[in-house]
Amino acid sequence: MATRYMVQRDTAAWRLQVRISFALSILCAAIGVINMPGQDLDRAFLAIGMFFCLFTTFTVAKAQRDNRDGQVDTSQWVLAVWIAFAAAILLTGWGLWRMQIEQWQKYYMLVSWLFLVSSTFTLSKTVRDGQEADLLERRAAAARAKEGDSASS
Repeated sequence: MATRYMVQRDTAAWRLQVRISFALSILCAAIGVINMPGQDLDRAFLAIGMFFCLFTTFTVAKAQRDNRDGQVDTSQWVLAVWIAFAAAILLTGWGLWRMQIEQWQKYYMLVSWLFLVSSTFTLSKTVRDGQEADLLERRAAAARAKEGDSASS
């Protein structure tokens, strides 16, 4: 009996919305960091923290997805990924909390930072879903071609 493949893809509108949200989150965070009053060192710290969160969020998303059906990474790598993510979140939050800026400015940076982390997870998932759908379609095409070859023999 032939194996049936069901490929479910995200809509083009969803993929566009995800990319726009990700770009907007980076833009909002950058505008907030650039225009934030205070010392240059505080702004630099916050910018580095935002980048650290961005990169560790992608790493956590990838590690979780890679290991969802069984452990393929070493447990030390998975632990290192989660420690880096926790450090990025905690250190950036600590830096934002201690900054000498008005409360509404802290809230703006907090919201844009959370938007950045959330949209990064969403973008990572959407890209990976597309890659997995492509792989599944290639497997289905190869299976159909194999069935066609065996039927003609």
